[in-house]
Amino acid sequence: MKKNISILGSTGSIGKTVLEIVNKKNSFFDVNILAANKNYGLICKQIAKFKPKVFLVNNPSIYLKVKKKFKRKKIKIIKNFEDKKNYFKKSDITVAAIPGIAGLNPTIQLIKKSKKILIANKESIICGWNLIKKAALKNRTKIIPVDSEHFSIMKLLENSNIKDVKKIYLTASGGPFLKHKYKDFKKVKPHQAIKHPKWKMGKKISVDSATLMNKILEVIEANKLFSINQKKIDIVVHPESLVHAIIEFNNGLYKFIYHETTMIIPLANAIFDKNFTIDSIFKPKKNKDSFFFKGLNFSKVDKKRFPIIKLKNRINEYFSTPIIINAANEILVDQFLKEKISFNTFYKYLLQVLNDRNYKKYAIKEPKSINQILQIDKWSRNTVYKKIKYKNA
Repeated sequence: MKKNISILGSTGSIGKTVLEIVNKKNSFFDVNILAANKNYGLICKQIAKFKPKVFLVNNPSIYLKVKKKFKRKKIKIIKNFEDKKNYFKKSDITVAAIPGIAGLNPTIQLIKKSKKILIANKESIICGWNLIKKAALKNRTKIIPVDSEHFSIMKLLENSNIKDVKKIYLTASGGPFLKHKYKDFKKVKPHQAIKHPKWKMGKKISVDSATLMNKILEVIEANKLFSINQKKIDIVVHPESLVHAIIEFNNGLYKFIYHETTMIIPLANAIFDKNFTIDSIFKPKKNKDSFFFKGLNFSKVDKKRFPIIKLKNRINEYFSTPIIINAANEILVDQFLKEKISFNTFYKYLLQVLNDRNYKKYAIKEPKSINQILQIDKWSRNTVYKKIKYKNA
């Protein structure tokens, strides 16, 4: 029997990878809902190829173009999740991969309409885990994280008690600047920062990987998903990007998960659960040196090179500190990509937000709704933007 699958963020790197799996296993799936923002050409190709029942286009002008092009087709083209007509049929699987805080509301909306949610949007977990968890429990929806690190932790913890865990190690590739001269960091350009040596990713997460902010966000994510104190979570540099998480147990044993640098593997495992072979979807590299346990290197993070890692000590300072860190970082990434700030100023601006006189007023709040989360998010964005503007004045 075919499974209904929906993808929030179908034109992004995760969405395209899921559709690659769907295409190779098309007899297993019916595409229910696809959602994207502004890639008109790819949206049209996905509609033609996968024939979803509903396509949600968030960008108003692109929505009108797509609706006009497919007006004679059975597909429903809609522009937001608040559409008064209920076009959403229940999905067996929903992949939540809309980047940034923008993915939170759609994720919660689709939890109500899904048996299983695969979350690839770390910002939703960081900012709204309490709301996601509550909605999932109410609707009996299974939540599976599909970041390679958190999927690996989940698998490593199967049949284990969290009380038996001494340490969790998140691995960081070190990004494109692992061996970059420290004095040259201020000269780094956006095109260099988004060129990751191991992974094919979108611009935002590529910049996060270059600054190592992605690891700070992943520590927060692991803290929330697995209810483990961040003091028990460490970050280690692993340039090969083949080991995705390591768990040290109280009994002295270590476990880790090793797989090639492709999101197909965690995604396919999360989609199918069991009874499938990866060879039917993905062909591993034939170079045996890349696939055996040779040359695996691990080292501590150089905090001078990657000062953002120091934020780990502050992430649980107050209830909403993670929301504030995430929001400020989204603005900083955007401003860096527009060449408004230099690469070596991320940590400086983040500290300015965390040391702002109004920081505690917002950080101590425990939001009970998406609107309350967005109020805290807005304060952080406005604050960091003002500090950038003041610096550039």
